[in-house]
Amino acid sequence: MDKIHYTRCPLCGKDKLETFLTTEDFLKTHESFDIVKCAECSFVFTQDVPPEEKAGSYYKSENYISHSDTRRGFINRLYHTARKYMLRRKWKLVSHLTAGRKLLDIGCGTGYFPAFMQKKGYEVTGVEVSDAAREYGIQKFGLRIVPPEQFLEDPREGEYDVVTLWHVLEHIYEPGAYLDGIFRLLKNDGVLVMALPNHHALDARIYKRYWAGYDVPRHLWHFSPRILGHLAGQYYFRVTEMYHMPFDPFFNALLSEKYRKNPLWFVFGTGIGFLAFLRGFFRVENASSVIYILRKNTGEAGKDIIL
Repeated sequence: MDKIHYTRCPLCGKDKLETFLTTEDFLKTHESFDIVKCAECSFVFTQDVPPEEKAGSYYKSENYISHSDTRRGFINRLYHTARKYMLRRKWKLVSHLTAGRKLLDIGCGTGYFPAFMQKKGYEVTGVEVSDAAREYGIQKFGLRIVPPEQFLEDPREGEYDVVTLWHVLEHIYEPGAYLDGIFRLLKNDGVLVMALPNHHALDARIYKRYWAGYDVPRHLWHFSPRILGHLAGQYYFRVTEMYHMPFDPFFNALLSEKYRKNPLWFVFGTGIGFLAFLRGFFRVENASSVIYILRKNTGEAGKDIIL
C-alpha cells in the first residue's frame, strides 16, 4: 500500500525530523507506525500514513464507536453513558459562547451531537466523510448531513454562528483547507469550538506507545495547546479559552490498559485516569483532551505553513 512519507515538517517546513516513538494500530490491523517530532517547532505527527483515498478501511471496525455506534464491551457502554452527560455539557458551553443558533458540526459521526442541538432549537448542518455514519444520522435523526466536499466547496460567507469539531481535526488530511472553509463560513463574531487529544497529558506520558490518544493511523496529527495555538494563528484564528474534557482521561487510560493487556486493566486504568483527571482539572494545558475556543483574529497572520 502507498504511504505518505514526510521529509519535512508539515507545520514549519524544516527537515529536522526525529522519531518520537513507535506504536501500532491497536484497534484493527496491528501495523506499526512511527510518530515523528520536528526538532525545530516540536510538531508531532504520524509518519507513513495511508493516502486519504485508502484510509477508510482503517475506520471499518465495529469497535470504532463514532462510526459504528456499537455498545459492545464495557468501555463502549461507558462511552455511551458519558456521551449523554457530555451532550448536555457541550450544549451549555455553546449557548454560553454565543446567542446565535446556526451551527455547523464537522465530523458529526452518527449524529448524536447535532441531533441534541437540533432539539434545543438550533438550525444544524453536519459534515461527515463516512457514508454509513452519514446515512445513519440522516435516517435516525432526520438531520441534514453533507459530505466534506460539499462543505469545502460552499461559496457562502458568514453563514454560521458556531462551528464545532469534536475530536476531528486530528483526522483531517488537509486541516488548512478546513480552517479556510470555516473562516469563510463563520460569522465575524462567530465561534469555533474544537476538542483534541493532548499528547502532553499525564496519561500520554505514562502509557507512551500504548496511549489510546495516538490512535494511529487514524490520528494524523498530535496536538498540544502551544502547537494548536500556532496553527490557529496561521489561519486567522486566536484561542480565547480552553477547557478540559472530564471523561477522556478515564476512557484513554482504560483503553490504554487494555492495549497493554493488563489483567488488572480496570483498577490501573481507573487510578491513572483519576490522576490524569486531576492534572487536567487544575491545569488545562495538562488535560488528556482539551476543548479550544477560537474566534476570528482581526490582526495580521502569515500563511507560511504547509498544513
